[in-house]
Amino acid sequence: TGRLTTKADVFSFGVILMELISGRRALDESQPEESMHLVTWFRRMYLNKDVFRTAIDPSLEQTEETLSSILTVAELAGHCCAREPYQRPDMSHAVNVLSPLVEQWKPTDPDADDCYGIDLDMTLPQALKKWQAFEDSHMSDNSYSASMASLDNTQTSIPTRPSGFADSFTSADGR
Repeated sequence: TGRLTTKADVFSFGVILMELISGRRALDESQPEESMHLVTWFRRMYLNKDVFRTAIDPSLEQTEETLSSILTVAELAGHCCAREPYQRPDMSHAVNVLSPLVEQWKPTDPDADDCYGIDLDMTLPQALKKWQAFEDSHMSDNSYSASMASLDNTQTSIPTRPSGFADSFTSADGR
């Protein structure tokens, strides 16, 4: 429809999930016409679980445990890409579906959290609170405020108007 809504965002999120599972693009013109559009193709493949296994990106290991998680994400992707916006879930539902998978697939390497400075033992709500506290503490920092103010002032990045340049133009001026 060309309208930006949260339900359109949910649809887009579902497409991204489908791309992650299949390893395919949302629109792949190198595919035959019936397989060109990822959402349509994905829905058709998902109908039969045995056929669906062939649609999964070969780089994803298909053990019983991973397949269970992939099927959970695939089901969520299908709901997110429902034809009618009112049939699509809210993003909070997507978070509720994916949160247990985050816990299940958390890296077991104790040094992995050093790589990104993320405490993997925190729950998602705990990490969010920590991030918000960090943001709040830095909002009062003068250097942070000054840098944010400079980002808001886009006038400084626009060159000054050359001398003799008209203050405004109309379509007649362009003729």
